[in-house]
Order: sequence, then structure tokens, then C-alpha cells
Amino acid sequence: MAKLTVLGAGKMGEALVGGLLASGWREPGEITCTARGEDRLKELAERHGVDVTIDNAAAVRGADVIVIAVKPQDIEPLLSEVSPYISGDQTVLSVCAAIPTTFIERRLGENVPVVRAMPNTPSVVHEGMAGIAAGRHATEAHLETCREILTHVGRVVTVPENYLDAVTAISGSGPAYFALLAEAMIEAGILLGLSREISTDLVVQTMLGSAKMLRDSHMHPVELREMVTSPGGTTIRAIRVLEQSGVRAAFLNAIQAAMERSQELAQGEPEA
Repeated sequence: MAKLTVLGAGKMGEALVGGLLASGWREPGEITCTARGEDRLKELAERHGVDVTIDNAAAVRGADVIVIAVKPQDIEPLLSEVSPYISGDQTVLSVCAAIPTTFIERRLGENVPVVRAMPNTPSVVHEGMAGIAAGRHATEAHLETCREILTHVGRVVTVPENYLDAVTAISGSGPAYFALLAEAMIEAGILLGLSREISTDLVVQTMLGSAKMLRDSHMHPVELREMVTSPGGTTIRAIRVLEQSGVRAAFLNAIQAAMERSQELAQGEPEA
């Protein structure tokens, strides 16, 4: 079985580890995790039984797949630390936001296969969505290995790398859009006299059920909307107000802005 190393096992890195172990795809002894602090390493070892070390260079030796899960500002010193110990026989999977494969390839040397992925936060509950793209030296076999890893925490689509900024804007940032919508709907329920607890239950379960209908029934969103919308009823009046308020255009503009910001970050502009 291939050995896996996760460099920088924060929330996303730990989500991947948890998914791989829960599915039985890997045993704890086949996974090594690194982190900055001894306390974090102790947590990972106690929670998952995996091997842990603070030494990134030692962790990549002998690993078949190396997952880079550090924050973008930490990736350059990390690559400098591990590059002498990574070869073209290994596969590098980066889940580091806004860092292009060319940036990693230049620092790891010739012929190291790099796959870039953009998973989202629901990966921590194994309902994530990820877009992946191959770097210059990554083959279909390398892509398939990385797809297999990510499917243990959700679903995966493969796109050309120049579309990963769009993936970031839609599914990467998407949980925040749904959270904002949920927050507004919950507050509306409170305004109408419901308790916060009941309003929250109504909103969250409605979002979950609607998402499952769209996914599992392969239903177009228009079909679901029309199913709920009766002529002259409550829903059509609400939809009219939303359309008059420009909600659809606001989402289009917001997601375009998110994609542009992702492109700026990829070009090295600092985070605000």
C-alpha cells in the first residue's frame, strides 16, 4: 500500500486523514502527519493513531503521495525545506489555496508530478467538493491517485488549472454564501416570531433537503423552484421580491469578484 504524508495537518489535512481512515483506504501506520507544534502532533496521534513528526524532510522520505496542506504564506519555506528529498517517483498533491502548480514545480525540481486541488470546508464532514488539475509533469495516473484520495471526503471534478479560480469562487467560497443566506433566513424567522432554535432547524434542514433533491434526483434548480411555486401563492410573491431586489445579479457579481480575487492572490498579491 502506498504511504501518504500530510505536510501541515490543519483542518483540511486532518479531514483528508479522517476520510481515508474511516473508509479503510489507509491504515494509521501508512500515514504520517506534520505540524508546527508538539501539542497539535499529539492531538493527531491520539485521535487517529497516525505517525507524527515535526520534521517535514523526514516525513517526505519514502512517501508515495505527499499532500501539501499549509497556508499559502508558509508554502515557500516548506518547499525549500523538503525539495532535496522529493523525487519524480512521488506524487505531490497541493491543497494550498491560490498557489499554481508552476510555483511548486519550480521549487521541487524537474519531473516531480504535482496535482493542485481546491477542496472546500464541508470536507471535514466528508461532504466536500473539490476541483483538481494536473501540473506539467502529472499524468492521468497521478490525477487518478489524487481523485481517489479526495473522493473519501466528498466529490471531485477535474478541470484545466486556469479554471480553478472559478472553482474557488463557486465551491471554495460557496459555504460562506450559503451561511450568509442561512443567517438571513434565520433572522427572518425570528422577525416573524419563531425562536432562534426552531428557525435554525427549519432553515438548515430545508437547505440540506433541497441540496439532496438537486444532487440525488439530478433535478435542475428550475424544476425544484417550479415544483414549490404555485400560481398566485406565497413562494411566487417571495421570488418576485428577490428578483426585484437584484439577488440573482448580486450572486453573479459576487462570484465574479471572488474569482478575480483568487487570480490576484495567485499572482502574488497579499491578502487584505
